[in-house]
Amino acid sequence: MEQDFLDWLLPRLPNDPRLEVGPGDDAAVLRPPAGRRTVVSVDMLSEGVDFRLGPECHPRQIGHKGLAVGLSDLAAMGARPEAAVVAVCLPRVGGGALARDIAAGVAALAATFDVAIAGGDTNAWDGALVVSVTVLGSVEPGHCWRRDGARPGDAIIATGRFGGSILGRHLDVQPRCREAAWIAARYPVHAAIDVSDGLSLDLARMMKASGTGALLDLAAVPIHPDAARLSLADGLGALDHALADGEDFELLLTLPSAAAAELLAARWPFPVALTRIGTVTAGQGLSTRAADGSEVPLAPRGFIHAFAD
Repeated sequence: MEQDFLDWLLPRLPNDPRLEVGPGDDAAVLRPPAGRRTVVSVDMLSEGVDFRLGPECHPRQIGHKGLAVGLSDLAAMGARPEAAVVAVCLPRVGGGALARDIAAGVAALAATFDVAIAGGDTNAWDGALVVSVTVLGSVEPGHCWRRDGARPGDAIIATGRFGGSILGRHLDVQPRCREAAWIAARYPVHAAIDVSDGLSLDLARMMKASGTGALLDLAAVPIHPDAARLSLADGLGALDHALADGEDFELLLTLPSAAAAELLAARWPFPVALTRIGTVTAGQGLSTRAADGSEVPLAPRGFIHAFAD
């Protein structure tokens, strides 16, 4: 029953000074950090699309992912995580156990990134599990990263490696909040996006928002070993997986070329790699450079939710 779950959950949520009124009332009241702007994002995960419950997918992982993908959005805005609101639509049979495990997964990641759980909602129905997480972050006025600021000549920098996330990393999302904060404090980032739907597709989205194009160095694209493993199973090249698989939740950033060179040469305090994968151009769309030096168009590929009227 819903009340039984709330009676179990609420005493387990830590008090947080950012919450003037915390979970348990009709709504939460937050104390926004002084002199900062609020950044808000929401993501919804549904069974059969974003995860499949079973031996290889524990409900705790769903709670982790539900919060992690939102934190990845905050990282892409250069924002500091502050709070989250969690809503779940639970199957009537087994929903109580699912809810407790999901809450445990959310709580563990929230503690890692100092996120206050401000509240949420629970519903029951005859359908599959659905989890929706709204995250709130903060950023100094005028310092929010956006997709639309890339400039011709900028270097394109990627965190991490790409492809093959379906082999398990799609449930173990590691939001790059700390990495983003470190970069934001030191370097002029012109544009940013997190890679949720595919490297080439999300890069194309950032270029379209900026009114620019990108020349991608395919040889420089960092390929995850999972992409190579997956290519052995399905025959698709590892690079193709890296460009299109999605759910890597790495960051793509554009910076002035000189600043990018300084960043790549800096004493980087994180285990995740930084790689320059291309250059922003004055044209439109994506392209790569052929062996003869000519530029060849590259069609963006990735995952897009499809629905009809």
